[in-house]
Amino acid sequence: MKSVERWHSDRMQQEITLVRWGHDGVPVLALPTAGGDAEEVERHKLVGVLGDLIEAGHIRLYSCDSVAGRAMMHGDGDVAYRCWLLNQFQQAVAHEVVPAIQSDSGHQLVTVAGSSIGAFNAVALISRYPHLFRLAIAMSGTFDIQRFIGGYTDDLYYATPRRFLPGMNGSRLELLRQRFVMLASGTGAWEDIEESWKMADVLGARGIPNRVDNWGPAYEHEWPTWWAMLPQYLREFLQVG
Repeated sequence: MKSVERWHSDRMQQEITLVRWGHDGVPVLALPTAGGDAEEVERHKLVGVLGDLIEAGHIRLYSCDSVAGRAMMHGDGDVAYRCWLLNQFQQAVAHEVVPAIQSDSGHQLVTVAGSSIGAFNAVALISRYPHLFRLAIAMSGTFDIQRFIGGYTDDLYYATPRRFLPGMNGSRLELLRQRFVMLASGTGAWEDIEESWKMADVLGARGIPNRVDNWGPAYEHEWPTWWAMLPQYLREFLQVG
């Protein structure tokens, strides 16, 4: 069962799309790569790879447009706009997308997953909003986003976990210490597992549970790598299928 919902986001000042596959189960939000839309995961066969979990009612899979990633890829606006949009995108996911998922699924905590820039957003979201997310699965992540945006503003600080986590304290940090971040990367073409290790160092220094898996040189920065990773981690951590 597939459903599509669209609305105008005042936070981002543009339309956003949310797509769902499935009829029951634990909600999983799969974030697109840099410039992807809400149906990218279907076109690149990730929905099909997860088909048994979806059809059995173990998971409901959701995805939304990568609005800020698209702006980064196309060089829209200036640096300040791209930093602002990244911050606003993460806020829109927390305050618009997740409430829609909660209402649809009946579950309060969402698992968030992503690859490449989607991995960055997955870690950022669970770090900023641990009351909304139970688990982040970050595959082939790139966690130094400034080089793609081309500059820096305070908005980028608030959207980048490697920047804001060292200064985080209080109840949000205590709750985040009850969550888990899974970082996975190959070492084949276009992969950079050092990005995952650096992110793990920041998480670990704050007492946030995490793990890095090295999938080795056979796994490149491509969809077949993520076809292998995501079903395995969903079965492991959600204990489904």
